[in-house]
Order: sequence, then structure tokens, then C-alpha cells
Amino acid sequence: MEVKVLNIEGKESGKTIQLNDNIFNIEPHEHAVYLDVKRILANRRQGTHKAKEKSELSGSTRKLFRQKGTGRARAGSIKNPLYRGGARIFGPRPRKYTQKLNKKVVALARCSALSQKLRNNELIIVEHFEFDSPKVKNMLQVKQNLNINDKKSTFVFKNKNNNVFLSARNLQDTKVLTTSELNTYTILNNKALVLTTETVEYLNTILANNSK
Repeated sequence: MEVKVLNIEGKESGKTIQLNDNIFNIEPHEHAVYLDVKRILANRRQGTHKAKEKSELSGSTRKLFRQKGTGRARAGSIKNPLYRGGARIFGPRPRKYTQKLNKKVVALARCSALSQKLRNNELIIVEHFEFDSPKVKNMLQVKQNLNINDKKSTFVFKNKNNNVFLSARNLQDTKVLTTSELNTYTILNNKALVLTTETVEYLNTILANNSK
């Protein structure tokens, strides 16, 4: 599939680029996308939550009153979970939320996400560009030229581009990523995915090899 390439002025550059149909033009597999997004979000969790249980609290272990005959509910020490300041019953403990997924399923999910973006007209291919200096107004101008200034956008470069990254850092609705940071969630978590020609050529090769 051939797609027109735009320049940062938002106009057609007169060039086209070939998109691999096995990556950008497949029938989206919704369940694979669901599994991969769930894996990505689960792996972000630190799992350092912790609440003290009865044996971990400091305090007297003296029995507050006798077991029977008072008419009150039986209780041991002041650390009883029923009392204010007491322990927590079955509280959270540190754990790992990491999930694993087959590499081919991950590749299928990523290709499904890219294909969905192309179908929804949310995928834009631009010529590779750089800024001479990091300025927010440069990125705002590019977004305005591409007619995505009011949309949550993600720009993807093959290699890290410091000036472009710094120009977008203070924009809440704009992210700049490298291909190594691109995953199913980052593809879907925007309304405009902007890829450079270098990025597309890289994805055409890498994702095609991973999906075999």
C-alpha cells in the first residue's frame, strides 16, 4: 500500500512510501490488542503497596478484658483489627503484577493497532525533520500545519531527537517517542499518530520479522 508523505508544513511533499500490508493493512485482532494492553499496564505497576497486619504492629499484647462474662465481643490486644489504630485484615502485600505474552501475539497486537490507526485516518506520515533549537512554538507550528493542534498526538522517530523531544515536553497532549518505546498502548493512546519516513521503513522490517 502506498501512502502520501507530508512535510512539516502540512503539504504533500510529492513523495510516497510503501506500507507493508502485513503490518498496516491487516484485520485488527481485538483480543490480541486487549491482552497486550493489559500486559503493558500491569507491568507498569510497582506492586510496593503494604499494610501492617496484627503481628507487625507495635503495642501491648495484653488482653483487654476477660474472655467471657462482660457482654462484649471477645478481643485480644489493642492491635485487634476491630479497633481504631489496629491492624488490617488481609491487607495488601508487595507483589509482582508482571504478565507475559507470546512474542507473536504482541506483534499481532501491534500490527492490529497500526492497521486500526490507518483505517481511522489517524496515521500521518511525514518527512524526517529536526529543530535547530528546542522551542515549544516550533512543535505547536508543526501540529497546526498538520491540522492536529487540538488532538492528542504522538510523534515517533527512529532515533532520539533531543530538540524535538524538548520542544514537546511541556505540551500535555503531545508525546515524542522512539521506535523502541512504541507499543500497542502508545499507538492507541492518541488521536493522531505521526510517523517519520525513517520510522516507517524501520517498522516495515522489524515488525515483519517479528510476526513470522
